[in-house]
Amino acid sequence: MDNKKINIGLFIDTWFPMVDGVINVVDNYAKRLSKIANVTVFSPRVDKNYDISKFPYKIVLCKSSKFLNLDYRLPLPKLDRNFKKEIKNAKLDIIHIHSPFSIGKMAVNYGRKHKIPVIATFHSQFERDFYRATKSKFLTKILLNKIIKVFEKADICWAVNKNIASVFQKYGYKKEAKIVNNGTDLFPIKNIDESNKKINSMFKIKNDEKVLLFIGRLTILKNILFIVEALKLVKDQGYNFKMLFVGSGQDQKILTNFINELNLENEIKVCGRITDRNIICGLYARAYIFLFPSLYDASSLVQIEASSQKTPTIFLEGAVTAGTVTNNLDGFIVENNIKAFAEKIIELFNNQDYRNEIGEKAFKNLYKNWDDVINDAYKEYLNIIKERKT
Repeated sequence: MDNKKINIGLFIDTWFPMVDGVINVVDNYAKRLSKIANVTVFSPRVDKNYDISKFPYKIVLCKSSKFLNLDYRLPLPKLDRNFKKEIKNAKLDIIHIHSPFSIGKMAVNYGRKHKIPVIATFHSQFERDFYRATKSKFLTKILLNKIIKVFEKADICWAVNKNIASVFQKYGYKKEAKIVNNGTDLFPIKNIDESNKKINSMFKIKNDEKVLLFIGRLTILKNILFIVEALKLVKDQGYNFKMLFVGSGQDQKILTNFINELNLENEIKVCGRITDRNIICGLYARAYIFLFPSLYDASSLVQIEASSQKTPTIFLEGAVTAGTVTNNLDGFIVENNIKAFAEKIIELFNNQDYRNEIGEKAFKNLYKNWDDVINDAYKEYLNIIKERKT
């Protein structure tokens, strides 16, 4: 196997043009692994008009249907004969699932049947999604039990940080997960002045304005209205700033209406979805603080992206996604209330040296490039395949 490329199957239950952290993780795995291995991503067809030919790796799509009131669609792999045929023809050496629903479940069962090693990664706090969809604790518990059974069939489970590993133990997973952190494709900007000038012009920001930033899906689950309420307190204290919300989602209109209701339309701009990674990188570099009060995320890529530009992040106590952060060393974790969040912003507005010190530590401690992360993951793949054969 030294000279032969291995066949890797990455399985996920949603795909572009939908955008979330897990999709971005799989895309980054596939792009890098495809340089040294044969990679196929197995996922649902979310939009029949979406062009998958632009990707540098093979993608196999299955049928899907609308699912409840969620952004996501329900994959139907068992009803797709061609999808099942493509899995068989891929002659996989290893399977890596990134979600435990119909596609992930099919992949695990296929791996067990054909004696192919299976890795499963814990990415998300499913309990919140299940309860939001069902409004039933009973049904939520049943659904959690079902996904844990899928994970337990895998040969090994990876968790994106220690906190999400603990969450899955609370769900009922009894084994120990290996911690494999996420990374980012962003690199530090070399000409910061030129970048800031471009961002200022693009988003109509004054040179002396402090920029606050949120990037992600615009859903109430990520506490986006909490940010607005905190910034109302900051404004009332006489501070000038420009807040940028970058992203799209089902609650974008609710966010916009709430901003107008609190008379913050001059301070807060909802920018919509931005896909140009150079612009995203420039936004992180221009930001004074990245605001991420989400209690929903497991290990968000955006906080790693922020650290790539030495921009510190403010989290809330109890945030699973803050599992890699040490409070007041390489990030900030404040009490889960609007006043405490606003006070931390004001404190950092008044102490730029302190803000810069934490930003430097964030870069040193939290920034991980995908090239390094996936190089290590590939070595793990080879070890697992070797162990299975012996």
